[in-house]
Amino acid sequence: MDLIKTIEDLRREKDKLEQVIASLEKLQAKSAVAVPETKGPGRRSMSLKERREVSARMKRYWENRHNQRRAWD
Repeated sequence: MDLIKTIEDLRREKDKLEQVIASLEKLQAKSAVAVPETKGPGRRSMSLKERREVSARMKRYWENRHNQRRAWD
């Protein structure tokens, strides 16, 4: 067995593998850019008026809960 020939064969094989790896990395980079990430529905923002309405409604809710607990005591 010729050691020098084996080393040359392995280096050629290594070069081929490095080329394949580089081309696959390019494909991966292109596919990541080509497919935009879609954003989910997320939360809907409330206007100032809606926030105030919710706040007033929750104050009434907690006041009623508080009064009901006092009635049980």
